[in-house]
Amino acid sequence: MLCESDARMALAEPVPMAYFTSDPQGNCEVSLDDVLLSSSTGAVEVHSTETAAGAKTEGRQTDTLASSPPTSSVWTTRRDGEVRLRMDEQGIGSEAPKTVHELFQEAASKYGDYYALASKKGGQWIKLTYKMYYDECWKAAKSFLKLGLERFHGVCILGFNSAEWFIADIGAILAGGFAVGIYTTNSPEACCYVAESCSANVLVVENHKQLQKILEIQDKLPHLKAIVQYGEELKEKRPNLYSWSEFMALGKDVPDTQLREIVESQKPNQCCTLIYTSGTTGQPKGVMLSHDNLTWTAAAAGRFIMLKDAKEKQELVVSYLPLSHIAAQMSDIWSAMTFGVQVFFAQPDALKGTLVDTLREVRPTAFLGVPRVWEKMEEKMKSIGAKSSTLRRKVASWAKGVGLQTNLKRMNGYSEVPMNFHLARHLVYKKVRKAIGLDRCTKCYTGAAPITRETLEFFLSLNIPVLELYGMSESSGPHTISLPHAFKLTSCGKALTGCQTLIHKPDGDGNGEICFSGRHIFMGYLNMEEKTKEAIDEDGWLHSGDLGKHDKDGFLYITGRIKELIITAGGENIPPVPIEDAVKDALPLISNAMLVGDKEKFLAMLLTLKCKSDGETGEPLDDLAPEAVEYCQKLGSKATKVSEIISSKDKAIYAAIQKGIAAVNEGAVSNAQKVQKWVLLEKDFSIFGGELGPTMKLKRPAVAQKYKAQIAQFYTEADAPSATPGGKHLVLVAPEFLLTGSAKLVPVCPVPGGTVDPNSR
Repeated sequence: MLCESDARMALAEPVPMAYFTSDPQGNCEVSLDDVLLSSSTGAVEVHSTETAAGAKTEGRQTDTLASSPPTSSVWTTRRDGEVRLRMDEQGIGSEAPKTVHELFQEAASKYGDYYALASKKGGQWIKLTYKMYYDECWKAAKSFLKLGLERFHGVCILGFNSAEWFIADIGAILAGGFAVGIYTTNSPEACCYVAESCSANVLVVENHKQLQKILEIQDKLPHLKAIVQYGEELKEKRPNLYSWSEFMALGKDVPDTQLREIVESQKPNQCCTLIYTSGTTGQPKGVMLSHDNLTWTAAAAGRFIMLKDAKEKQELVVSYLPLSHIAAQMSDIWSAMTFGVQVFFAQPDALKGTLVDTLREVRPTAFLGVPRVWEKMEEKMKSIGAKSSTLRRKVASWAKGVGLQTNLKRMNGYSEVPMNFHLARHLVYKKVRKAIGLDRCTKCYTGAAPITRETLEFFLSLNIPVLELYGMSESSGPHTISLPHAFKLTSCGKALTGCQTLIHKPDGDGNGEICFSGRHIFMGYLNMEEKTKEAIDEDGWLHSGDLGKHDKDGFLYITGRIKELIITAGGENIPPVPIEDAVKDALPLISNAMLVGDKEKFLAMLLTLKCKSDGETGEPLDDLAPEAVEYCQKLGSKATKVSEIISSKDKAIYAAIQKGIAAVNEGAVSNAQKVQKWVLLEKDFSIFGGELGPTMKLKRPAVAQKYKAQIAQFYTEADAPSATPGGKHLVLVAPEFLLTGSAKLVPVCPVPGGTVDPNSR
């Protein structure tokens, strides 16, 4: 997944994609050799990959990551800087580097009459061929020059995915500037930070709403020369404010020779795009990506996932994930351009319910969804299934059992397909795929953030393998990708051909920091030398900040985030994500779970319930989601609102949550990893509330700050109950304690085999 280690594409900030943190990649079978090195300074595990030509490229085999002098030539923080490309001697890593313009020129020549972009206007699909697409980008580049775009200055784009977004992005690059996406959910202050950081000369906005953000901050942007609005007509006239049509006409008098001179001066090892990290661990950083980062990674990833060349059979994708994230850019812009893919733009309200309509109409051949997209599909399908007749439910249940077992066996290398699978495919799987628009889709991917095993198994049971990929903005998106013929549940696959993975300082279980090498590694963070040195070590390895390990077959598993590690008062290092995922798996009505307990004597957990959200703002509502209501009913509760459950201390729900957490505790590897207390919060986490980043990644510091009073109560009112020889205790903080400030602790049913002292403190 393109995860930005800023996520595990995605939508990671994600992740997402995190993105990919993100999406599909990979052809050419990858074989990984394990080389285990050990020394007195600690072991380093290096995985090498077979190149497309069959030659083996070894990851640098060194027993420390800092054994040679700094090789600063592979990184820079200067906007006009150049880097030494990480070329291999043979294989895909040795292929000649090219600029974005050279790649686009090849595409226009090769796929000139093929459709490239499709936008729905007034109920009709309006399409541009690759030749038209190229010509529009050329015109936009000349208009940017007319507006005074300077070399290595930003063009910020703030809006939903559209042909204009792509054209502005590529036009900015051709004109010698930086293409810079801004999340549509950003506040005016956050927009200002990005625009000021990249010295933006031009801001491109989608509509009046986004324009207002920029008008609010334009006086703080000394480099800003113009604003361009696409998507809707201007509601007001202002100096240096242009409609899209006005903007595109501006450059008609700029000679082609002027633009051609700039295009020809560009080098593959220079920066052309900035991806700003989601800021989950501090201020966003401007990830500098070179022409080669984009063009090489697009080709390497596309081949790895076996994207077909349009001349053989044109692939179709739907563009809807935020283009300010590298996962969506790599999937929708760069890989698409490399292979002649046709891109269909979803409606701006795609994530509010219309995405499935677009999928049904387009029937894409490849689809990338962040975990929340797959989860929403799962919830909707379960809700519809629950209303089916008894017979239909029985058939579906039978088919899902057959599908899961058959696909798990396939995953483990068994090729035989039982007869009942063929019957189930005819009766159920084909109909389900058609209903969600994925009947032609051979590449279903997820990235940008962790996805639960439950969701993966749900789709696998319907014969829809959802494959994980992983990477970062700093690796131009994808680093490892699962393939239809080579995947394992909860693994994010193997490294792209031409890229290397290193597990730094693995512990006894093989867990260590995941490090990357290859031509996809970014140039550096704009104007942030210290942060760049933290990310890229002296041997040139990119440190992801993620913890992971390889299994015996070379599949990579993400096991946590270094910065997310909880270190208890007893000194035990505890990765929170596996425990949080286990709780969510055990309790289908839980939406988000966040483990706390850093520097404390025991672990506790913040929980939120699945609920509906405002279609416009994304704000979580009090109404429970349909699947949560259904779950409550099964438990004997009539609750339909979050507030009902909390205010009444709903016995059925609280008992179920306690039982689920007790079950998770039973599987804990040590007492230190058991959840001793928990509390239900009144609102689910959201981008609106500030607890989640743009790719739906949990912003732990923000949550810890927002709910610091609740967290403090876990530890100020009572010590964790100690385990007795006969069992364990579980004490819950009562909801009214959080709401009224009373110091009452409510005893609940003990974990099996234990007792609870009502007077525990």
